Amino acid sequence: MIVGAHTEVDICGRRFGKSFGIVSLRIKRNVEFMPGSTGAFIASSYKQANTRTLPAALSGLAEFGWYEGIHYVIGKKPSPKLGYKKPLIPLNNHDDVVSFYNGAQMIIISQDVKLGSNSMTLDWLIGDEAKGLNFEKLKDETFPANGGTRRYFSECPWHHSILFVSDMPVLKSARWLLNYREKATPDLIDAIKGLLYERWHVYTTWPEGKEKEWKLSGLEKLINQLRAHAVFYREWSTFENVDVVGLKYIKQMKRDLPPLVFQTSILSKRIERLSDGFYPNFRDNLHTYIANNNTPLQDIGYSLSPGKDLGCLLDGDLDLKAPIAIAFDYNANINWLVAGQRDGMKLKILKSFFVKYERKLRELVDDFCHYYRAHLSKEVVFYYDSTALGSNYAVSNDDFASVIVEQFHKHGWIVTTTFIGKPMKHSEKYSIINDGFRGAKHLLPMFNKENNEALLIAIHLAETTITPSGFHKAKGGEKLAENESDLLEHRTDGTDAFDTLYLGNVLYPYSAFGSGLGSGL
Repeated sequence: MIVGAHTEVDICGRRFGKSFGIVSLRIKRNVEFMPGSTGAFIASSYKQANTRTLPAALSGLAEFGWYEGIHYVIGKKPSPKLGYKKPLIPLNNHDDVVSFYNGAQMIIISQDVKLGSNSMTLDWLIGDEAKGLNFEKLKDETFPANGGTRRYFSECPWHHSILFVSDMPVLKSARWLLNYREKATPDLIDAIKGLLYERWHVYTTWPEGKEKEWKLSGLEKLINQLRAHAVFYREWSTFENVDVVGLKYIKQMKRDLPPLVFQTSILSKRIERLSDGFYPNFRDNLHTYIANNNTPLQDIGYSLSPGKDLGCLLDGDLDLKAPIAIAFDYNANINWLVAGQRDGMKLKILKSFFVKYERKLRELVDDFCHYYRAHLSKEVVFYYDSTALGSNYAVSNDDFASVIVEQFHKHGWIVTTTFIGKPMKHSEKYSIINDGFRGAKHLLPMFNKENNEALLIAIHLAETTITPSGFHKAKGGEKLAENESDLLEHRTDGTDAFDTLYLGNVLYPYSAFGSGLGSGL
């Protein structure tokens, strides 16, 4: 904070204090030093901003003595009774704006809103959970908006400043954040630190007088000149904040979190893409999307508390009247459900679910039915192969397929079953699925990015292997116990459920309005 670099990127472990100790203080600093300015708080989606990042940032402001209705108002034009100063560039619409007492204003920009930053003139930019941001949209829309006039704040080192905070990215589409390490200016940062020390030394040891004032003024001017060109990049683990969060918390996270999540979210370790991928044509920037229905959030407003469960009502890609296609993968320690709907020549992977250890298939179906409780037709098309028949290690005494159908019926859902035969050879499904990813033939798989985080990581990490029996997806690690570098939900089990869903939709397509298809159990 005291270095105050113009551009700052912090890759931080959980409970490091990203929103509280970094984002909130940078908002407060920018507002105080640039009264009347227009900044932006950017999020990958309206849902993310409302349910996670913005509430956390505003909560941090309260800890530092700034309160809603006194120091700022949100989502409305400030009442004249508050006596707020006017912004330098007034806005006509205040729906997604935080207006501060000194005329500064912060626009909440959601990247799922088309051209969200176009035609704006911004003085500063803050992005929380930055690994979810689309870099192309930043480059084409937001960065140009943040590079406008220097008419009002030319002497402020944080004019047109940028702050990005995130936990460690895994997917390739977020690796642009890590590129800031090469753009960093460590020598400049060290020079600022040296001048800050000299300023402290003068302030604490020199006698009061004009000479001291002149010296401090000169140092402050030089520090700010260097700050205006400085780029600060750092990867912080949660251990950096151990005095606040406590070692007990870190030990608990090691025990409870999936190992890869612990490595990226707590230790901030970089996870590199593995070689020989089973899905070489998958590109997260081409095959993922964000599609939210923001209306429920807009109706509630920014008072929405984090974690509010609205289920599928927030999903903008779901056809509430059409059946949902589903497929499973069955394992003693982890069971998966992947759900999708066809949209022309696309197969939208709407959402994926998994349960671990003592939670089995019934609980997995329960999770699905709870999430999609607002679905109108209550109909699923269940694709399964022979691995779902005659086995019971994930459930009591019935085979997997029977348990799944029975549990859906308990929730009042209609199940159309479609048997697709024995599992296809890996080399054959490799060819079909990757032709789909290339857009050469079949359906184009498209993943809802916010609803398939673990599945996308598993696809990203899936490898191939050559055995005496031929070409295979590398599945040797599925039966191993979890360890710190290999969590269950980032292994290949979830990708097998996706494979079944994709092949079922390609080879046994269902009617757009379902009902009565497939072979019954």
